[in-house]
Amino acid sequence: MKPVKVGICGLGTVGSGTFNVLQRNAEEIARRLGRELVIEQVGARRDNPACDLSKTNITRDIFEVAKNPAIDIVVELIGGYDTAKELVLTAIQHGKHVVTANKALIAEYGNEIFAAAAEKGVIVAYEAAVAGGIPVIKAIREGLAANRINTIAGIINGTGNFILTAMAKEKREFADVLAEAQALGYAEADPTFDVEGVDAAHKLTILASIAFGVPLQFKSAYTEGISQITPEDLAHARELGYQIKHLGIARRKPDGIELRVHPTLIPDTKLIAKVDGVMNAVMVDADAVGPTMYYGPGAGAEPTASAVVADIIDVARSIDSVSSVVAPLAFHPEAIDDTKILSIDDVESAYYLRMKAVDHPGVMANITRILSDLNINIEAINQKEVPEGEQFADIFMLTRKVREKDMNAAITAIQALADVSGEVVTIRMDHLDH
Repeated sequence: MKPVKVGICGLGTVGSGTFNVLQRNAEEIARRLGRELVIEQVGARRDNPACDLSKTNITRDIFEVAKNPAIDIVVELIGGYDTAKELVLTAIQHGKHVVTANKALIAEYGNEIFAAAAEKGVIVAYEAAVAGGIPVIKAIREGLAANRINTIAGIINGTGNFILTAMAKEKREFADVLAEAQALGYAEADPTFDVEGVDAAHKLTILASIAFGVPLQFKSAYTEGISQITPEDLAHARELGYQIKHLGIARRKPDGIELRVHPTLIPDTKLIAKVDGVMNAVMVDADAVGPTMYYGPGAGAEPTASAVVADIIDVARSIDSVSSVVAPLAFHPEAIDDTKILSIDDVESAYYLRMKAVDHPGVMANITRILSDLNINIEAINQKEVPEGEQFADIFMLTRKVREKDMNAAITAIQALADVSGEVVTIRMDHLDH
């Protein structure tokens, strides 16, 4: 069989990793595929010293790769939105299959891209867009195809997990650990996408679509970051038998789908609570198989390249029989169901609350009265001893499940009390049982 010819666009961390894996494992890949995979051309603004490009056709114009008639598969690894979208759509219009690791592109423009690919009869594969080297998309889309999926919960951003792990274990402040993450290359100079949950929301949007058969709806995802978490929150959660993790949660409910990213207290007996550092993990609860978990490196040159090259191989296998390929979002396009994404106001959660209040009689009664008036039940309450010379006591509470709308009303009323100082910190809790 004739070789399958690949064009790589972008030669950064993932692009160089993909190039090197394809070159190093060429013989093994050919054995699995039954034909050679050849890098026909690379499009990149500059060479990468990590790659031996001496025998490779290089162009500085990535669109030349998308239009090259000799290329079968275009691999988009430039990142970003607009140029990446234009590149992918150009490749599709020229009859090329596409492999991408770009979660932002798929989450924001996937519906349009998949429609264009279907019209041209080509494949768009994106395993590396979620959780780096963990083959979680294939697991959900193919391995769990017999199941009705109920819940997905994941640590899907290694930067945030690294920060929370170091804060918990070393009792360090957020800003201090963030600076270390930037020095180590785990966080960008502008860390907003990582620490405020945008990156995780992109990935969760993709997972929810393939799990529940709904359109990609990134703009409906609720996102909340980790910058307000303190070492004291992490320590107190541990005392209560919980860990705080920055989770993406997608859950099927009778009236819609929850799609949310935020710090979450989870029982420390859960396996996902033990995932530390830059590692990623995704827990899937499904009706037939029950709970399963997928763990591994969520970023890095060769871990991500592992997923990119696996997609290239899958596409190459299907070149002569495209009709047998799994649908991009797991469900047949005509069966995609426009189930609504629930507003965060309508989501029910248990809560961890932290506040500072004047240490004198009657204050606690006023706080608990407000909660009671809104039918919010307290699971546990703890008031720390006031240090000598200070006026305010730290109060920690766990509540039972309550609608977000009602909890927000309670917080507004509590913060209005003259004896309560500053904002009440709230962190949602989830036992991840179903």
